[in-house]
Amino acid sequence: MSITVIGAGLSGLSSAFHLSRRFPNSRIVVLERQAKLGGWVNSTRTNQVLLEGGPRTLRPNGKSVLELINLLNLQDQLVTVQKSAPAAKARYLYIPPSSSSPFALQGLQKIPATPKEFLTSPLTRLLIPSILREAFTTSNRPKGATDESFDALFSRRFGAEFARIFGSALVHGIYASDSRKLSVKSAFPSIWQLEDAGRGSITRGAVKEMLFKSKPKPEDEYNLGDLPKLMQGVSVYSFKNGMQTLTDALHAALVRQPNVTIIPNAPVNSISKIQPDTFQITHSGSQTHYTTHLVSSIPPQSLKHILRPSPYLSLPPHTTPLMLANPQSSVQVVNLVFPCAPKHIHPQGFGYLVPRPLEDYSSWTTKHKHGVLGMVFDSCSLHAQDAGGDNMTPEEYYDNGKWTKVTVMLGGPYGFPSSGSALSDGTGDVLPRELEGLLDTLSVHLGRPLPKPVQWKVWNNYECIPTLLPGHLERVEELRRCVEGRGKGKERTGITLVGAGVDGVSVPDVVKSGRRAAYAL
Repeated sequence: MSITVIGAGLSGLSSAFHLSRRFPNSRIVVLERQAKLGGWVNSTRTNQVLLEGGPRTLRPNGKSVLELINLLNLQDQLVTVQKSAPAAKARYLYIPPSSSSPFALQGLQKIPATPKEFLTSPLTRLLIPSILREAFTTSNRPKGATDESFDALFSRRFGAEFARIFGSALVHGIYASDSRKLSVKSAFPSIWQLEDAGRGSITRGAVKEMLFKSKPKPEDEYNLGDLPKLMQGVSVYSFKNGMQTLTDALHAALVRQPNVTIIPNAPVNSISKIQPDTFQITHSGSQTHYTTHLVSSIPPQSLKHILRPSPYLSLPPHTTPLMLANPQSSVQVVNLVFPCAPKHIHPQGFGYLVPRPLEDYSSWTTKHKHGVLGMVFDSCSLHAQDAGGDNMTPEEYYDNGKWTKVTVMLGGPYGFPSSGSALSDGTGDVLPRELEGLLDTLSVHLGRPLPKPVQWKVWNNYECIPTLLPGHLERVEELRRCVEGRGKGKERTGITLVGAGVDGVSVPDVVKSGRRAAYAL
């Protein structure tokens, strides 16, 4: 048996790693179109400050990632944020001024996290009535509904304004998407399940879960070592040298395996099944490669363009719409480094998200230019990654740190910033006009003038996050029947689909997706 993995992002690397462990005597080839492996995971250190272009923190409930950390011996590289830390307890919303909002909320608002904050927060005027009303509203899910948009569910349960302010902001932060388009059952399955558990009420379902907590599932499925103990009391974590620590370690582990070959700069041009048990893959222009099994970690849209029909692989006509169903969001990530302690830049906490505007997204960017999805206060949670930070507590660094590092996310449903091509990396006293405009916007959000940054780095992540539209789970099930040959009476084709486009966008999701590939063959 020979196995070829298409794509060397997190799901592709996870696939190859677990396949190499399960099939140590099989030939495994990884083809990656770029020179760099790791996909959207990008970490770089400049001027003693670590900057991230993709995911930056992880939650300890992702067992698939904890298993990799254990197997790759990365425990000593961890940077953890305790649940008691300010970055874990303080999160904010920035609500743009609007005379149309019935609650007249605006500005930077701390999301209440304690009983005292619930009593004093301006957000309480919206939160408490919405939650109480939801708890005492009978089931109103449309009859026969098997899925709906995140906004539709939140609107019918909590009200339209609650859904716009809290729901859309959450979706902006995770999916960089319009909550009116995103499938709640695919993107937030626990919320759909809570509504079921509460007999129509998410609030009642959440209370029931707290009172009658089910026993945790056994850990035997994952090789976690002592990581569950290390992660007790941890809110989020990362690595001393950033998230790329994980992908670099996977790459190094694969290179050490004699049965694994990694070929970078190898874009795949076509895939054809030329025999019942043989695929022919052309890559890098005209090079030809043969394999018995294929694991595709690239987006289904990309696979559609290179997968050729043949007498040995005939796909039904409805396969194409299934592969093209989900659009993809593009996000511009801007790292800013200021030469002062964080207390001079922002409040203490994790960061803030911005809800959907009352007007449509395109009208907003026409008037305001920047479509900001949110900002992460990196120096509050990840100060240990930067020079001098590892010897200071979060509180000490907030007051006396040498640098303030923040990350701004733009684009998504607003469209990719029109100035994206003009805004590029830089240092020094002369700021590009596009950066000055962004800083003006952020100054309004934070309610204070901002000094000039000493460094800025721009990551243009085109089509980096799929928007899972309602019905996604059913479409993926059908797509796997068509492409993989899964289902009763189906003959397996030798293809396995993994990655964010089919199994979820979070880091644990894509790592788990790749892990599952090893057990699907």
